[in-house]
Amino acid sequence: MNIRPIQPHDFPQWLALWNANNLGHKDEAVTTETWARLNDEHMPVHALVAEDQGALVGLVQYVVHPTTGSIAHICYMQDVFVDPDHRGKGIARAMIKHLERIAKAEKWARLYWIAEETNVAAQALYKTLGQRVNFTIHMIPTNT
Repeated sequence: MNIRPIQPHDFPQWLALWNANNLGHKDEAVTTETWARLNDEHMPVHALVAEDQGALVGLVQYVVHPTTGSIAHICYMQDVFVDPDHRGKGIARAMIKHLERIAKAEKWARLYWIAEETNVAAQALYKTLGQRVNFTIHMIPTNT
């Protein structure tokens, strides 16, 4: 298995993973814009993919941004997804650890993410990787 930055030729396989990650909630405009952002070196949105024998089997998408709590940038890991046929093989862990190595090399202040409390598999993995912070997330949808 190889973990690497996403490349423009990855679109068809990325799209399959992206659609599966979104559980059927398709929005073509969002998909088009997300792909454009991932491939624009001037955007803070990035992706790594896990490749096994030429097939993309996982993705991690993240946003690097400034914060008021540090001079160094921080990284929000927004999407972690592994194809269901490849789960249980340590792929998500490997992708997150790869991102952690990038964070350390780039001297980001922290890597953080959110996950649904009911996602038992994700919670089990995340407990072994990071520190749980007892905050709740609140949001105001402004574009409905």
